[in-house]
Amino acid sequence: MGYIGKRLAITLLTLFLVSLLTFAAFRLIPGDAALLALDVDATEEQIALFRAELGLDRSFPVQYLSWLGKFLSGNMGNSTRFRGSAISAMVLERLPVTFHLALLSLVFIVLIALPASLPGIQKEDSPLDRLMNAFTALNISMPGFFLGVLLIWIFGISFKLFIPGAYTDYRENYGAFLGCLVFPALAIALPNAAILIKFLRSSIFREYSADYVRTARSKGLDRNRVLFRHVLKNASLPAVTLFGMITGEVFSGSIVIEQVFTIPGVGRLLIASITARDYPLIETLVVYIAFVVILGNTLVDIVISIIDPRIADSRVRGE
Repeated sequence: MGYIGKRLAITLLTLFLVSLLTFAAFRLIPGDAALLALDVDATEEQIALFRAELGLDRSFPVQYLSWLGKFLSGNMGNSTRFRGSAISAMVLERLPVTFHLALLSLVFIVLIALPASLPGIQKEDSPLDRLMNAFTALNISMPGFFLGVLLIWIFGISFKLFIPGAYTDYRENYGAFLGCLVFPALAIALPNAAILIKFLRSSIFREYSADYVRTARSKGLDRNRVLFRHVLKNASLPAVTLFGMITGEVFSGSIVIEQVFTIPGVGRLLIASITARDYPLIETLVVYIAFVVILGNTLVDIVISIIDPRIADSRVRGE
């Protein structure tokens, strides 16, 4: 089995284990889902009927296999809190919002991180290098919710560049919809871009001390040619791995920012489902988030193996 096939098999196994553990965790939590979903004055017959509807009267393996089969077929059941609402329809309605927010955030991360990683790179601990370190430290240490509130206060309330809390559906006005996502995407992008800048700059400085750089410089190549022809290529491999992790986090971790900016995405739906203790909906969203993170890491590993086949060969041999 080649490296890509082996990596995909591991991914499928990981997804299976995540789904199993997620399903089991919500069955071990104290409390009866039927009692939580029904009113306090529900009769024993109503509770028993609702438990049978959810399949809670069956054994754990039967419950899990039934849930997994429905999940794989796209039929995730109905929400216990929002009775009559199909979970798949609720998630699919929110997915485009979260997808656009994540995609715009990744664009901002790349546009910020790549240009900001190069200034002052010719000399470590220069004034420009210290300035970039201060910028990255500030953004990394700032909590996401505080950065979101800060952007609302500066650009929404003070400069009135947008209306805090305003939202336009993508089906009504696509341009206005993207405009509503600019500052939430910026709030997600700044800390992640700072992490990528810090990592990439450290990797570039480390590559500059390698033997092949000294050999290239001894042959008369200037620092810029060495940087763009040799150093960046080798320094980018660890950065690609980090960017893959950031991608998974961005697609699944915009929960706080969606709440701060009142964006009706998957993250906000997850918070609402946790507040309502809507276990079927929570299970679906948790598995979705795990799927995005695991798939992102898998794609990054495959891309790295294509960029540098030596890595794939060494992993296949178990080195």
